[in-house]
Amino acid sequence: MSTAVSPDATEVLRVRRGGGAAIIGAGGFSAVVLVLVALPYLVETSVTGQLVKLCYLIALATMWNLLAGYAGMISIGQQAFLGLGAYALFIVNDLGLDVYSGTAVVSVVVGLVAWPLSFLAFRLRGGYFAVGTWVIAEVVRLIVIRFDALGAARGRNLTAITEDPLLRRAYTYWLAVAVMVAAVVGTYLVLRSRIGLDLQAIRDDEVAASSLGVRVTRGKRIIYVLSAAGCAAVGAVICVSSLGVASPTQIFGVQYSALMIFMVIIGGVGTVEGPIIGAVAYFLLDKYFSQSGVWYLVIIGVAAILVSLYLPRGLWGAVSRHGRYAIFPVAHQVTGRSA
Repeated sequence: MSTAVSPDATEVLRVRRGGGAAIIGAGGFSAVVLVLVALPYLVETSVTGQLVKLCYLIALATMWNLLAGYAGMISIGQQAFLGLGAYALFIVNDLGLDVYSGTAVVSVVVGLVAWPLSFLAFRLRGGYFAVGTWVIAEVVRLIVIRFDALGAARGRNLTAITEDPLLRRAYTYWLAVAVMVAAVVGTYLVLRSRIGLDLQAIRDDEVAASSLGVRVTRGKRIIYVLSAAGCAAVGAVICVSSLGVASPTQIFGVQYSALMIFMVIIGGVGTVEGPIIGAVAYFLLDKYFSQSGVWYLVIIGVAAILVSLYLPRGLWGAVSRHGRYAIFPVAHQVTGRSA
């Protein structure tokens, strides 16, 4: 917290982030993580199996929000890195690395792949960028299915994984929790850094940000790579939980980007908490209405429309009273008192 005195020396200005609510929120988040880590010892594997999906949904929503909500890059092609993460896991697994530590390796490798791809994607702007990322994802899929060692167009199963089903499910669950925590905490730390300020300037006006000395392309490229690495880790989690990939069309499907967009819009764009709330909301809708046939899609669509019309800041925006309260405070708050 920093302090400044106003020119007329009648008021002391204080600049801070969060406050008591943020301390309580951080403690609550830590407690939730500890409970999640202990769950395999407390509940049936069917419960932790369902929570694997919730964990990777939160991670996906957080990565898309980092890309679009803070850097202003609307992508509908993040499934490219999701699929690359799953298929890269096959490669490292075939080389003798276990799938759990291999997830970290896959994340780094796909992040490195995303770096040169960003030079291609960043030649486009606005809607062209969004469509371009989708095209990149399709090209990546077409390249992957050319390799018979990766199952071609048939999909593939993992060759080496923990044989004990109870241990495998527990390890997979802990892997999903670790990826989720890394995504949320990593995003928060990035936004609290110098680059976080750059991102918000870039999102608001790239030209103005550049004129003020912000290295726009560098900042966007870093976020693009980080988001790709996070999506790759999620792809690895999906691969491990399913013991493989049913088909390239499924893991490279655009429905994953649609899910990311839906969860972020429902929860609240441009906040750390919003994607978490949106992912939980979608998880519950999917759990209780996914067997309703066409009505499931109707419910999802109506939910998105109602939130967009009546809660433009998302569910978290309504809960936090338009951003005045934050569990993960990013913005600076200026307060004053008489001197």
